[in-house]
Amino acid sequence: MAKHARSLVGLLPLMQARLPDAATRVSTDDLCLNPDCIHPEDEGEDNTLSELPWALDDSFSSEQSENASPKLIGIARLAAEGESLREGHNVEYFSIEAQSLISRVVSNRNLPFTWAINPYRGCEFACKYCYARYTHEFMELRDGVDFERKIFVKQRAAELLRHDLKKVKRGEQIAIGTATDPYQPAERRYEMTRAILEEFARHAGLEIGIVTKSNLVTRDAEILRRVAERNELFVNVTVTTVDVELARKLEPRAPRPDLRLEAVRQLNLAGVKAGVIGAPVLPEITDGARDLEALVKAAREAGAKYIYANPLFLKPCSAAVFLPFLEREFPGLVEVYRKRYAERAFLPRGYAERLSSLMRALRDKYGFNSRHSRMSLRTHAAGEEQMALFG
Repeated sequence: MAKHARSLVGLLPLMQARLPDAATRVSTDDLCLNPDCIHPEDEGEDNTLSELPWALDDSFSSEQSENASPKLIGIARLAAEGESLREGHNVEYFSIEAQSLISRVVSNRNLPFTWAINPYRGCEFACKYCYARYTHEFMELRDGVDFERKIFVKQRAAELLRHDLKKVKRGEQIAIGTATDPYQPAERRYEMTRAILEEFARHAGLEIGIVTKSNLVTRDAEILRRVAERNELFVNVTVTTVDVELARKLEPRAPRPDLRLEAVRQLNLAGVKAGVIGAPVLPEITDGARDLEALVKAAREAGAKYIYANPLFLKPCSAAVFLPFLEREFPGLVEVYRKRYAERAFLPRGYAERLSSLMRALRDKYGFNSRHSRMSLRTHAAGEEQMALFG
């Protein structure tokens, strides 16, 4: 199944594997539906890792026998056999040649997008709360930090997208960056996201949303403007806090909050509609009224078209990294979080409703246009990108 293949930009050769063709269908029942993330109580729901919160671009084969010893196949085999392309800052880069770039999102909930694209697997930003760490488990990489240290780069992005777009019908939304950040540091070198945007610029009538924590997105302002001329496009920049020191703890390798807000300004000046996702909101850490108002005010001053916020949800794969982080940085909150997330990944409805009410009041106070907020919901990757963030 694996085959010797080209290395990225002429670097070291490695083993690559063809992934299952067609868009992958996965469960995404844990996604937010509303701009302020009012969740159901999740009573009776299975909160195991098999209930995936985001769509994946590729999958592992189900050929493995239930009675046989686990055998590495598909993407897991690729991860085991692949040679490192490059190392830096404790990060390794690998190449994946997939047969499909976009994934159809399948869910029992009314999600705002139909398709998902993730140019990379893994994310170097190392956000302590990131939900997407589970995606590396499909490659039998079960150490939570592997997600931020082993980055897989998808090949032939433009060619694959050109083929995959034949499956997208008018009115179906596409979200970029649901389980990875499309503008993480790897993008500076490999430019997979840029190749994707160049292909989108050749098409019309699409609805596209991008989620990122990186000001690198401004590099592609001209391409994004061309995409927006013939398609509906929103860029959603995630900012969890305007406190630089706190942001450095929560998102160690992501750009500073002020740089992200400046990216929002530059994109809107370039004619690209951009707003802010204040997610995740962390109980007792970033959910104070003063903290949220500072974020909303900063977003308004940066010219954001919209802003919304979503509370933290904490799956086991995330908790394995987040709780030890709390023990180091916020030891007094460890038991609070253990109790709040002991029986479910989501906070109670009451918390989300209070957050929603506060955010509505703050948006009104600072004069955000509700029309842009409603429009952005059609193409953004909900709030749980936590990147995502997905990234």
